[in-house]
Amino acid sequence: MNITRENIDALNAVVKVDIAKNDYSDKVEKILTDYRKTANIPGFRKGHVPMGMVKKQYGKAVLVDEVNKLLQDALNKYLTEEKLDVLGQPLPKPQDEINWDSDDFSFEFELGLAPEFTVDLKGKKAITHYKIIADDKMIDEQIERIQKQYGKLISQDVVEKDSEITGTYANAEEEIENTVTLTLDKFKGKATEKKFVGAKVGDVVALKTKGLYDDEHELQHALKLEHDKVHGLDIDVTFTITEVNQRELADLDQELFDKLFGKDTVKSVTELKTKIKEDAEKQFVQQSDQKLLNDVTEYLVDNTKFDLPSEFLQKWMQTAGEKELDEAQAKEEYEKSEKSLRYQLIEGKLMEANDIKIDFEDVKENAKGMIKMQMAQFGQMNPSEKELDDIAARVLSNQDEVKRLSEQVVSQKLLNLYKEKANVKSKELTYDKFVKEVYGDK
Repeated sequence: MNITRENIDALNAVVKVDIAKNDYSDKVEKILTDYRKTANIPGFRKGHVPMGMVKKQYGKAVLVDEVNKLLQDALNKYLTEEKLDVLGQPLPKPQDEINWDSDDFSFEFELGLAPEFTVDLKGKKAITHYKIIADDKMIDEQIERIQKQYGKLISQDVVEKDSEITGTYANAEEEIENTVTLTLDKFKGKATEKKFVGAKVGDVVALKTKGLYDDEHELQHALKLEHDKVHGLDIDVTFTITEVNQRELADLDQELFDKLFGKDTVKSVTELKTKIKEDAEKQFVQQSDQKLLNDVTEYLVDNTKFDLPSEFLQKWMQTAGEKELDEAQAKEEYEKSEKSLRYQLIEGKLMEANDIKIDFEDVKENAKGMIKMQMAQFGQMNPSEKELDDIAARVLSNQDEVKRLSEQVVSQKLLNLYKEKANVKSKELTYDKFVKEVYGDK
């Protein structure tokens, strides 16, 4: 067997594999001999079928199968030994119909080669890493939400601005009939609020769906409709009031603190505010870190310049998926995935240069951390190591979960690298200001 490579350019090559008769003949002969021992052919006892008949019936199929196996093994071994960093998979070059009656065969494969490039984390312009803080306003609002959640409902005769109103949305033509409990601050305009204030149980309020809520998802929930049907919905609905209550705020006492955090964990309003601030800011760290990860990723893709074997990749994409694509579809798919492919190459280069590796223990510890957080949400604050190990073992038996958790570990290690080596500046601000600065929302 002989394998040669012709480099077309820095990103494309053609590998030629020549297979001679002596590369496969012994293997083919052995398989046909084994077939002869077990073949059931009418008129012959098992094991006494003439070899010529066995070759005539099975010879070509065995030859084709063995040559293809030999070809794939040789190609994979060659790519490994030559340390060729290929993109996609080798593509067989079109050739005239193969003459399987000949002794020697030649096959050619197109290769798309990964580009050579360097990654510079230290950009001239610093990337902002936000430190989001919980201010007094946010903490006070959270305390009020807690007091409402654990407070008592007091029945009212008339709707007031802060009432909780239970009733039924209806529209016979659209077959809408859905009972909900709402507060007036959820509505978009003051005009809707005015329609409710002063109303009593049994009253029917006429409303229009257009502009009723800021968020169409709120309207979807209120009317219990499918998302597509809610989009741009402009109809009349009625709301029949069946119950009006006011929620009396719960006292900020030890009984409430113990309900929230466990016995004697929090003993005063000051400690409550400190705990709420700590918990909120832990959640903000995840948001801030994700923003930094996104921003560094975008910077690296935009500022790390290299070419890709785009024609090869588009050709490869035509047959790589479950559904075969035509040229135009493959081009469109390539354009959609090019940015992601570039980042995968950059990520691989960074991991290699900084000796970033993940092993099973990393993934297992990540799984246990996730499980511990989920158990805490259900009040199980101190699970044993055995419990965590047992649940983690079940989670990690699912390959999709292993992949997802592995990607999380890689992201965390890269995030740590970016914090250490990228040009990052810190900026402290409240959550409201963070949302306004990053997303442009008020």
